[in-house]
Amino acid sequence: MVDLITILGPTASGKTNLACQLAQIIQGEIISADSRQIYTGMDIGTGKDIEEYSLSGNKIPYHLIDIREPGYKYNIWEYQSDFISAYQQIVNNQHIPILCGGSGLYIETALRGNSYTGIESNTDLRNELSSLSKSEITTRWESISDELKAKLNNNTLARTIRAIEIDEFIKNNSGWEAPIYPTINYTIFGIDIEREKRRSRITQRLSDRLNHGLIEEVVHLVEKGLAYQDLDYYGLEYRWVGQYLQSKITKKELFEGLNIAIHQFSKRQMTWFRRMEKQGYQIIWLDEAEPIDIKLNIMLTHLSQNNS
Repeated sequence: MVDLITILGPTASGKTNLACQLAQIIQGEIISADSRQIYTGMDIGTGKDIEEYSLSGNKIPYHLIDIREPGYKYNIWEYQSDFISAYQQIVNNQHIPILCGGSGLYIETALRGNSYTGIESNTDLRNELSSLSKSEITTRWESISDELKAKLNNNTLARTIRAIEIDEFIKNNSGWEAPIYPTINYTIFGIDIEREKRRSRITQRLSDRLNHGLIEEVVHLVEKGLAYQDLDYYGLEYRWVGQYLQSKITKKELFEGLNIAIHQFSKRQMTWFRRMEKQGYQIIWLDEAEPIDIKLNIMLTHLSQNNS
């Protein structure tokens, strides 16, 4: 029996539309797996596409979108708790939860939980690591247990430091036991979009957003008190537009630089999803080029077989 349906894919692959179409058929509710859509007022840059949650006059219920104010430093530990609350609410509604997004870390946390939620930051250790070179930190990463390496990653400096921090905690607290995360039976569908088509769609979408409100959205956030360093924290569109607003780059440099950055981001997303498969996650890939009704039929057939 499938408890949770997951739809993942790189940016600009059509995840939200597919999730909403499926939700309308099976009485589903959508849980976002996007690290930035939780913020109110950050709509265009995060690609919320709220209008897609209305189909034929019906509103598709969604969760974990617009739940925090800009400037708040949301983290993966909070997401785990918020996901469980949203999941339970949907189940109580006797509807089917559909997890939809492109953040691999958020998706994995929702599906299997993060056993290290309760481990607090170690300020002394972080100060120590901040004085080390990148190669020295990499050496520290190599020294942590293989078990942790299989569960965590060193894709960014922050995640590498967090992994080292967790390893130190476990070594110094022999009686610590990881919290039990509820077992969720899930089926994962992935949208496989041809590389050049993905690149073309990303470029066109960026052009549309820059010409239809993205810059004005960031201006509004700044006027409401969001600092430029916070824009850096939220990355991609917000970082690059912030640099443009500070006259650090031209409009042309904004478009070209951000376009490259988003292409690189989508490539990292696909790398993460392939890594998930190597770790044992079974992803049923759907060809983005197929008509929506064919993709839905494939999904419904798989779900029917799993529930029989």
